[in-house]
Amino acid sequence: MTTATPATPFLAAASDATLEDWGALAEATGEPMQTFGSTIWTGGDQEAGVWECTPGPSRWTLESNEFVHILSGRMTVTPDGGEPRELGPGDTAIFPTGWTGSWQIHEIIRKLYVLF
Repeated sequence: MTTATPATPFLAAASDATLEDWGALAEATGEPMQTFGSTIWTGGDQEAGVWECTPGPSRWTLESNEFVHILSGRMTVTPDGGEPRELGPGDTAIFPTGWTGSWQIHEIIRKLYVLF
């Protein structure tokens, strides 16, 4: 049995919280993209936190389910074989395990995420 451990017990202001430098985005397919984040909670292979990324294109194949809620910025998400969808502040999405496609981040984006 995995015990959940809070990384940060409470993050009240996720929209303007100070984030750590998480380095270049490995999934970037164009110019380098920079990521920043803060892990709020971890438990086994599950995680929740805040993530921010600079603009650019990227390609994803997800190894776990991901729930996202966009705090600021905007991006276009295009699943392989599907239609593009614009996500912006206040939007929520779920990407299931195995989801493949592209993200085009148009302006610095900040999201809450849960990997499960």
